[in-house]
Amino acid sequence: MKAIVQHEYGPPDVLKIDEIDRPVVKDNEVLVRIHAASVHAGDWHIVRGEPYLIRLMGFGLRKPKFSVPGNDMAGLVETVGKDVTRFQPGDEVFGTCNGAFAEYVSASEDDLALKPANLTFEQAATVPISGFTALQALRDHGKTQPGQKVLIIGASGGVGTFAVQIAKSFGAEVTGVCSTRNLEMVLSIGADHVIDYTQEDFVQGGPRFDLIIDTVANRSLADRRRALMPNGTLVLVGGSGGRWLAGLERTLGAALLSLFVSQKFLVFFSTGNKEDLATLKDLLEAEKVTPVIDREYPLAETPDAIRYIETGHTQGKIVINVRRSDRRRGDVQPQPD
Repeated sequence: MKAIVQHEYGPPDVLKIDEIDRPVVKDNEVLVRIHAASVHAGDWHIVRGEPYLIRLMGFGLRKPKFSVPGNDMAGLVETVGKDVTRFQPGDEVFGTCNGAFAEYVSASEDDLALKPANLTFEQAATVPISGFTALQALRDHGKTQPGQKVLIIGASGGVGTFAVQIAKSFGAEVTGVCSTRNLEMVLSIGADHVIDYTQEDFVQGGPRFDLIIDTVANRSLADRRRALMPNGTLVLVGGSGGRWLAGLERTLGAALLSLFVSQKFLVFFSTGNKEDLATLKDLLEAEKVTPVIDREYPLAETPDAIRYIETGHTQGKIVINVRRSDRRRGDVQPQPD
């Protein structure tokens, strides 16, 4: 089968398309013929092996632990292990795995769900990791309640577009922060208000919020707290942590600051589970959440997709079309901006 392989850390050029053996499923695994995969910010960090702390977090010290990158995908079930009870050949599924940038992958039964019938494979492939992050940030850490004022910083990005819609589904009044070109798109997915960060500094004398979900984390905690209610919560879910610490200093700073003020400052890493995947599936089927796709690339152009997401200016999600290798990125129009 064809797959994108990586044998060393480095720039996107280290990714090569190659022929490798099709995976063999274990008893509790499902062999999926991938139709589409998606790229998230963590993928380029793993490709480069930076920040260096991630190498100590199970991704491989000197070289990648998994030679095929990629985690989010959607496709058709080919075969199932003998202990699998939830799926059968021919099922359309989506979920997470190790090695999504390939024609086939073996995935744990618990990491998959039936694909919502109202979504394409491309749309479904964008959901898992960004959806988990947005859902858990809002529900588990932000404790979002109906009527609360919620600010989403980075509202036009991969996590941000899910966060805007999920916050609205919880009954919050949502304000999105983005650049000028993304204002209309962020409004179109349900934001009640938008702030153009190129024209307005929302921490200077603007409204205060019960909850801020910060997917950018490019300013100090002391700066962000000016936009919070006295008992508000700031949840940090992204941003650069330098080449070494992966944001550890920001985590420690948030924990320390929370000891001395009435506001809460939280940093977390999302975790995938079948219950939250089922929750996301329900939101998608109810059309309370619709994935936003910026660009699509054929499998062979995965390095270009990684380069693009490194810019930090994507509008929604980036898709790898595994089964449509003739589709070029220009064939897909971005969402309205």
